[in-house]
Amino acid sequence: MNNSPDTSYKKATQALNFLARKKDGNIINKMKAIKLIYLADRLHLRKYGRPIVGDVYWAMKLGPVGSKTKKAAELDLPNTALSYTKKYIKPTDEKKHSFISIKEPDLDVFSKTDIECLEAVNDTFSDRDQFELAELTHKYPEWPKYGKELKSGKKRVLMSYSDLFADGTHGGLFAQTKTELNLSKESFNEQQEVSDFFAK
Repeated sequence: MNNSPDTSYKKATQALNFLARKKDGNIINKMKAIKLIYLADRLHLRKYGRPIVGDVYWAMKLGPVGSKTKKAAELDLPNTALSYTKKYIKPTDEKKHSFISIKEPDLDVFSKTDIECLEAVNDTFSDRDQFELAELTHKYPEWPKYGKELKSGKKRVLMSYSDLFADGTHGGLFAQTKTELNLSKESFNEQQEVSDFFAK
């Protein structure tokens, strides 16, 4: 991805913070926030050819989980990233099931389309709890691809962004046309090629 590790953690932190600010008391369940960010990443990828956070996603029993986003939500980060995240969010309990926003989000880390997709996902899915969101993510075509491996005993399986362009998402926010999906996928692949070239 084009996002550096620092940028990814900042965007993960601010996405978590943004969503917490949408809830009463600025408090949100950790798992719910992680699922909403996955859905926002998915939407932005399908519409604009790149994810928002640029996370590493794993298929797990309760659906996809972004590793950077999970670590940010749990404040389980390297020192520099940790000091940044602690300025914005903190757990509300010892088991870190929920967290609270303690400072206004820094929206400068996002593009206009990033915010558009975060808003759209929050408006559409914020009334669902974390388990309803997990069940929802099971219905999208990318997650069942890893179902057999998970049922065989694996706790998690690395996902591929290319799978998120699959059609058959039952309308709603993810009802992009095949033409739109193909254009977004081409853009994503081009960005990947550029990133791979400069990583050499």
